[in-house]
Amino acid sequence: MVEYKIDDKELNAQEFIRFVNGVWPGDYDHVKTQAALSRTINIAAYDGGMLIGCLRILSDGYYFGTITEMLVLPEYQQQGVGSRLLQLAREHTPTMLYFGAQPGVEMFYEKNGCQKGLQSYTIKKKRADGTNS
Repeated sequence: MVEYKIDDKELNAQEFIRFVNGVWPGDYDHVKTQAALSRTINIAAYDGGMLIGCLRILSDGYYFGTITEMLVLPEYQQQGVGSRLLQLAREHTPTMLYFGAQPGVEMFYEKNGCQKGLQSYTIKKKRADGTNS
């Protein structure tokens, strides 16, 4: 049975990086990941203690909020985990939420009651290690 935790303060970088690598493989920095997790409202889904899904909200608490990412391990997709994460985000966000969607998943958000908004844009910045953020 999947257990959901709202504002999961126990979520740590090691666990999160292991999870993220199951969806978006990469070379993630533990210290910077822990700092990022400490700045967001983390809504996490666990199966038997294993992190299987996570939605992170970054908000100023009054004017603006965004979903930084919502990830579900591939083997748990299309089982309602993502839909439940969105429902919990809607119930526990202090603000309206703005976010972008990866191409091809727009229907998922629309079937979960999200309204299509304005076109989004990005401003890329070089990190100290030379990669783009």
